[in-house]
Amino acid sequence: MHPTKLHGAIAATVTPLRDRGRAIDDDGIERLTAFLSSGHLDGMLTCGTTGEGMLLTPDERRHVTERFLAARPQGFLVAVHAGAQTTADTVGLAAHALDSGADAVAVIAPPYFPLDDDELFRHLQAAANACDPLPFYVYEFIGRSGYAIPVEVILRLRDAVPNLAGLKVSDTPFDAVRPYLVGGMDVFIGSEPLVLEGLRGGAVGAVSGLASVWPQIVADLVHHRDAAAHTRVVELRDVLAGLPFHAALKQALVHASVLLRGDVRAPLRGLTDAERAAVAGL
Repeated sequence: MHPTKLHGAIAATVTPLRDRGRAIDDDGIERLTAFLSSGHLDGMLTCGTTGEGMLLTPDERRHVTERFLAARPQGFLVAVHAGAQTTADTVGLAAHALDSGADAVAVIAPPYFPLDDDELFRHLQAAANACDPLPFYVYEFIGRSGYAIPVEVILRLRDAVPNLAGLKVSDTPFDAVRPYLVGGMDVFIGSEPLVLEGLRGGAVGAVSGLASVWPQIVADLVHHRDAAAHTRVVELRDVLAGLPFHAALKQALVHASVLLRGDVRAPLRGLTDAERAAVAGL
């Protein structure tokens, strides 16, 4: 039986934390998974940008993966972001995702050092091989990695990696997304205001940070191409652009009685009173 590829509306989920962000909140993971899986989404991506993955240790990331997988209902897809600073850590996290029963693996280009085409290819190929036969997705986000993955590297991977399924592309504006809409690749849009344009251009869905808090809105946006949902995600992104994103999402989940606390991992910060009031208005 072939693994199921990702499809539709996927939440790029937050990682519930406690003790001022120093520890994983296991109860919060269970509550959040129940909330997301009841929101008409198709699945979730753990430990990505929204999930503070780069601020967690590899052991913490493995623990988070196991807890989300244990909490999910049948049929709710769980993809694991395995991107890390080193190839060794990335390969280890990708292999763990396979061994733990995840449905897919995604990997962003390592930040800090701008890798050349050969370095990127070898890094991504090693990660894909480590999780084969799980569907493997390249995570393109120049705003976080600091440099773009050349389309030529994607095409080279397509020819060399049998489990390469597609990409998550979080770049903006849409002109930066368009080159990645290449044949044979399932593309998921990361910036919610670009989802409708992406779907019209051949993308197959969205991997959305906003879906961590507003799953039904993102599900309507992706599944029904709903104009009102588009207007709402544009509004949400405009407001959140002026706030600490991770703390704001978690505070919104506290307001919704999904999480009990809104802790984030340092050096990220929590919200001021004025920022909490702005989140309460969402």
